[in-house]
Amino acid sequence: MGSIAASDITGLVLAGGRAQRMGGIDKGLIPFRGSPLIEYSLDRLKPQVNTMLINANRNHSIYSAYGYPVLPDEDESFSGPLAGFVAGLKACKTPYLATVPCDSPIFPKDLVKQLADSLESKQTGIAYASSKDLMGKIWAQPVFCLMRADLLNSLTTFLASGERKIDRWFAEEKAISVLFADESQFANANTPEELAALESRTH
Repeated sequence: MGSIAASDITGLVLAGGRAQRMGGIDKGLIPFRGSPLIEYSLDRLKPQVNTMLINANRNHSIYSAYGYPVLPDEDESFSGPLAGFVAGLKACKTPYLATVPCDSPIFPKDLVKQLADSLESKQTGIAYASSKDLMGKIWAQPVFCLMRADLLNSLTTFLASGERKIDRWFAEEKAISVLFADESQFANANTPEELAALESRTH
């Protein structure tokens, strides 16, 4: 059984949300240690994949300056990460698509490899990250995932039925969870307070 190569994977950074808890500003462009937040996700994901895509519904010209295709959701309802997945799957020209959010700047540098190894060994279509907190509770991190590109039809059918919950689609596709030991690597910035806390503790 051969392993999935990085050359077979397209990376997608999700920056299409409303960021309501950030006051509705475009989260990917929020300054973090002197640079827009999305730059950290782009720089961290790029070495792990073949080509890169950005899912964004605002400020397309700014995001385009990074040199990657910028993909809006097909509708304007900001319907969550699954809409970003659809946009990425439609543009994906490799057998697999890896996704990360724009607001988690220190996710694991071997994220995609660990997901790929598990996906290949379990012979399933989706692998996603989970993390364990200090109390031992396991938390799903579903937007950090690797999926087969041929799942586009499954996802579009799911969304057409009115569903929006990522965990329900994952359940339909028998997605597997891959546990990462360091919960802090999945820290994100949903609020100004979380952003400030993240800046204070990362190096």
